Amino acid sequence: MALPQTLRPRPWSPLNDQEWHALYPYLIPRSPAGRQVGDLRRRMDAIFQVACAGQPWKDVPESAGKPDTVARYFRRLTRGGLWQKLLDALCDLDAAHPLMQIRDFIFRACRRANRMLGVKFAVLIRHLGMLSALNGPPCLMPDPDLSETLTGQILPAFAQRDHRQVKRLTWLLRSTMGLRRFPAAWRRVWP
Repeated sequence: MALPQTLRPRPWSPLNDQEWHALYPYLIPRSPAGRQVGDLRRRMDAIFQVACAGQPWKDVPESAGKPDTVARYFRRLTRGGLWQKLLDALCDLDAAHPLMQIRDFIFRACRRANRMLGVKFAVLIRHLGMLSALNGPPCLMPDPDLSETLTGQILPAFAQRDHRQVKRLTWLLRSTMGLRRFPAAWRRVWP
């Protein structure tokens, strides 16, 4: 089933000057040792290209540098909170802002960062309402807010009731935890 044109993510293309200047203030320009990082623009283009294509890091273009270096910089940005800052910034921007033009790139990089950051990052994405940045369909992702509500308020109220109702609520609680792994076919369909 093809997605409508409005829901299709933007295909990868290198950052233009406006997009780059909007993104640059959020980046970490120095390594932990204090050395200046190489060509940041090429590195970010490589990160977005790999994230958009769903490729492994070894497929980073040679012009961006060594794949290990680009992957290490991505991890440093992730641990430094770049993706959280960008998602927060996207909430407050109007549609004409250059960061909004690369929103799809940021969402795809967030999906890759989600593997490192875990459930807390997924909860932030849910609270901001940017469900396209989740690793999969929202109905199949963990929802800690709903599970806490169920365990804290609803489940104890039904504990004294019919056994079948408790079984149904237990099933509902398990469904709020989401799936551990998504089948590969689902990952290809999720835009």
